[in-house]
Amino acid sequence: MAETSIEWTDATWNPVAGCSVMSAGCTNCYAMRMAARLDAMGMEKYRGLTRKSGGRAKWTGKLYLDEAVLAVPANWKRPRNVFVNSMSDLFHPDVPEDFVRKVWSAMNATRRHTYQILTKRPDRMAQVLGAAGFEVLPNVWLGTSVEDDGVLHRLDELRQVPAAIRFVSFEPLIGSVARGRLDGIQWAIVGGESGPNARPMNSAWIDEVFDMCTDAGAAFFFKQWGGKNKKAAGRAYRGRIWDGMPSVSA
Repeated sequence: MAETSIEWTDATWNPVAGCSVMSAGCTNCYAMRMAARLDAMGMEKYRGLTRKSGGRAKWTGKLYLDEAVLAVPANWKRPRNVFVNSMSDLFHPDVPEDFVRKVWSAMNATRRHTYQILTKRPDRMAQVLGAAGFEVLPNVWLGTSVEDDGVLHRLDELRQVPAAIRFVSFEPLIGSVARGRLDGIQWAIVGGESGPNARPMNSAWIDEVFDMCTDAGAAFFFKQWGGKNKKAAGRAYRGRIWDGMPSVSA
């Protein structure tokens, strides 16, 4: 577990490390850069998960399943929000269903914590969690990432996922999502891309998500404008900070 500066959570927990590029939102993935850095520092968990291509770190597709960390949340006495697999995707096709069950068991045993799981593969999320033996846990929020209108199908796939709370991360928001809708989804996070190669975010695209939230009654969280210096760009949208969170009774 690691404390984190991610605005919408308290800590990260990584039973899986490693991933593979899925869509345009993956191009400047922070986790790829971080995995390469951790590999260079000699951390076995991240060895071989990335390679250099065009001067940048890229996922190799190799995964590391870390069973040792499954017991860690039981040691956290204070309840917290936990972002699951900030360095991977629990529903990557190479993560065995049996391992997902072990993660589910660890979360079920620690219901004082709220777990937030994001995937770019909500179709597999729906397929796996629809299998026998997977309980809808009230402390587990399930979401998908949507970066532009090329992947809006993920919203429909997310609606098929049995979940107490469904949410969407529109980060990095690199294109219009005006054709999307958020019915059946309780929370939306919006953020611009950050880092040296950050692609710009148009304010009109944020407006589209804001309007979708208003129409669907979903909570709206504005994470950042992004850019090369995200702290300088700040978090204010329409003159204020938006830290909306979903109602646990939704």
